[in-house]
Amino acid sequence: MTTTAEQLSATTLLRFATAGSVDDGKSTLVGRLLHDSKSVLTDQLEAVALASTNRGQEAPDLALLTDGLRAEREQGITIDVAYRYFATPRRRFILADTPGHVQYTRNMVTGASTAELAVVLVDARNGVVEQTLRHAAVAALLRVPHVVLAVNKMDLVDYAEPVFAAIAEEFTAYAASLGVPEITAIPISALAGDNVVEPSAHMDWYGGPTVLEHLETVPVSHDLTACHARFPVQYVIRPQTADNPDYRGYAGQIAAGVFRVGETVSVLPSGRTTTIEGIDALGESVDIAWAPQSVTIRLADDIDVSRGDLIAPADDAPATTQDVEATVCHVADQPLTVGQRVLIKHTTRTVKAIVKDIPSRLTLDDLSQHPAPGKLVANDIGRVVVRTAEPLALDAYADSRRTGSFLLIDPADGTTLTAGMTGVSFAAEAEADAGTSAEDAEWDF
Repeated sequence: MTTTAEQLSATTLLRFATAGSVDDGKSTLVGRLLHDSKSVLTDQLEAVALASTNRGQEAPDLALLTDGLRAEREQGITIDVAYRYFATPRRRFILADTPGHVQYTRNMVTGASTAELAVVLVDARNGVVEQTLRHAAVAALLRVPHVVLAVNKMDLVDYAEPVFAAIAEEFTAYAASLGVPEITAIPISALAGDNVVEPSAHMDWYGGPTVLEHLETVPVSHDLTACHARFPVQYVIRPQTADNPDYRGYAGQIAAGVFRVGETVSVLPSGRTTTIEGIDALGESVDIAWAPQSVTIRLADDIDVSRGDLIAPADDAPATTQDVEATVCHVADQPLTVGQRVLIKHTTRTVKAIVKDIPSRLTLDDLSQHPAPGKLVANDIGRVVVRTAEPLALDAYADSRRTGSFLLIDPADGTTLTAGMTGVSFAAEAEADAGTSAEDAEWDF
């Protein structure tokens, strides 16, 4: 007989993030999703029921399942993304629950940076607001391949189809203009449970999937082996013991692609070439390794390799540069200014840098670029040009989330200032440059 553990190990994993403006019902949606999928422990539900009763509420307030995080915000505590883990017989999920207030838009960057899907909540009474546009822009910048528009509180607009249709049309047009490849609109009532896990009896005009059904069936590609092979060196292993006097290996996690023994590789940024003499994984020698395995690579030649170097196939190595132009989301309270000295962290490499220029800042309402703003403040999205003290081997973010992203850090106290993505801002711009239609565009990470 197949055990539950064996069933779950055979299912796929979906990482997704939730986003929405304040009071759009995001906490209630997350609570309803966890409750109706039977992912809430009995003692948790009892605690929620007791707290709801003490507040004079007849039914359990499912938003209280995430209320602790909201209380932290009300106290003014700096918070990060809260993660929820749950599973159904069809799929396992990692949910990144991101804050809704405009002040915490930057935290959505953290939650959505590894997500394959983003759920953007909209209050049916208010429609698409500026924060909705901001969340759509962040999802597009981070190349999240699937976006769900959850039009919530349909019960407060009498489950009217025209209200849903108008919101879905406006959001879809905006997100499509950013190059988002797939947008699914679902009318829901998180409070009443309509179309969250179970189909709604009040919206017979809607024939699409529920939120959970869509999460369970949306295609997910975890095949990093088809991407350009990249291995950031994290640590140099030299035990120098009697059994291994000459052992020299380079440990780390394969960011993308496949590496094989005997393959000719380049070590960047030096550009020196050699061959892979051996690969060690879990204490054993193997002939092949692939992302996201953690391995130790041994090279045939004794060349200078240290933490922060990148090993890549010699015939498919990224170019190195000291001039980095990228789209960034500024996440710190202190502004980012032209001429500011920073540290840039790219994979396992950290080097000194200076902000040479801030060419533009994005205006979200019409996607126009405000030229030469001089600085970026918290939650701003803009273009920057950074000059580094040492060369970096960067890919375009559209090709690799891992090797196409970086952080700008304050050298004085280690504060993260900015999250950056190299290459063009949005997929729509890349399609225009390449002459590719939106129907033919695909994002594969």
